[in-house]
Amino acid sequence: MGANQSSSSSADGQQLPSSLHDFTVKDSKGQDVDLSIYKGKVLIVVNVASKCGFTNSNYAQLTELHNKYKDKGFEVLAFPCNQFLKQEPGDDQEVEKFACTRFKAEFPIFQKVCVNGSDTAPVYKFLKASKTGFMGNRIKWNFTKFLVDKDGRVIQRYATMTTPLAIEDIQKALGLGE
Repeated sequence: MGANQSSSSSADGQQLPSSLHDFTVKDSKGQDVDLSIYKGKVLIVVNVASKCGFTNSNYAQLTELHNKYKDKGFEVLAFPCNQFLKQEPGDDQEVEKFACTRFKAEFPIFQKVCVNGSDTAPVYKFLKASKTGFMGNRIKWNFTKFLVDKDGRVIQRYATMTTPLAIEDIQKALGLGE
């Protein structure tokens, strides 16, 4: 993970890159994915869980959004997280199989991450430092969503209760007049 410019700091005072595109993460098979491959795309970055009360509605709507806008420069990046009542107990490949089989998800499902605490994944340190929420810097629950612009900057943060289809800023970020 390299940074060309550092414009924000995490809660622990570390300098963070200025763009999501400056990060490398692991996919569900443990392979490195350079997020710069998403330059020029509008993104929803979301922490997901398979055993949560919000799972069905969020996965279904994330899949619907992805299918609707994928050809217009939109992508969903899903990061499984087991920090909230252990609602993502499977291993990385089980999580991917669950999403792809049950919800026909075609968007990337990455390796399981921590979104809070001392083991917070660097990409989530960046997201949280960019837009705080109701509980300040902490992620409150599963399915917290971050809308990221084509340059890798966070536009907005949405709580669990905001359904993916209610995020009207996606069309605006894509430059669509819907």
